[in-house]
Amino acid sequence: MKIAIAADHAGFEEKENIKSTLDEIGVEYTDMGTDSADSVDYPDYARKVAEAVARGEYEQGLLVCGSGTGMAISANKVRGVRAAVAWNAETASLARRHNNANVLAIGARTSPAGTIPDIVKAWFAADFEGGRHGNRVDKITGIETSCL
Repeated sequence: MKIAIAADHAGFEEKENIKSTLDEIGVEYTDMGTDSADSVDYPDYARKVAEAVARGEYEQGLLVCGSGTGMAISANKVRGVRAAVAWNAETASLARRHNNANVLAIGARTSPAGTIPDIVKAWFAADFEGGRHGNRVDKITGIETSCL
């Protein structure tokens, strides 16, 4: 699996730390920035990752900002992206298994200390279950394609 990752200034340090977890579990990645803790605008980085996932260049995306929320909101504006904020391993796993989320957003400032590696591992260990969840994801796609 190959993913795209990015962060804003608030998530830069955690993004760098996440790389070792990705290496450990055998997930290849392309880092789409930012390259320092200097202030940047998170929508720019969320868009880069989300568009690359939507185009099929990467199977999934991983975004890090202060809370995860701004990145997720921005990424979810891209058709075909289902970004979820996960604050523990259970929410990460459920987002994959039940919502077929394809972009993980993590809050560097809001995730409990030491939990981010577990969140990342749970996300990549989970697969979409389909079934009744597939019907619901289809409804989400229907909303996405029919609304302005």
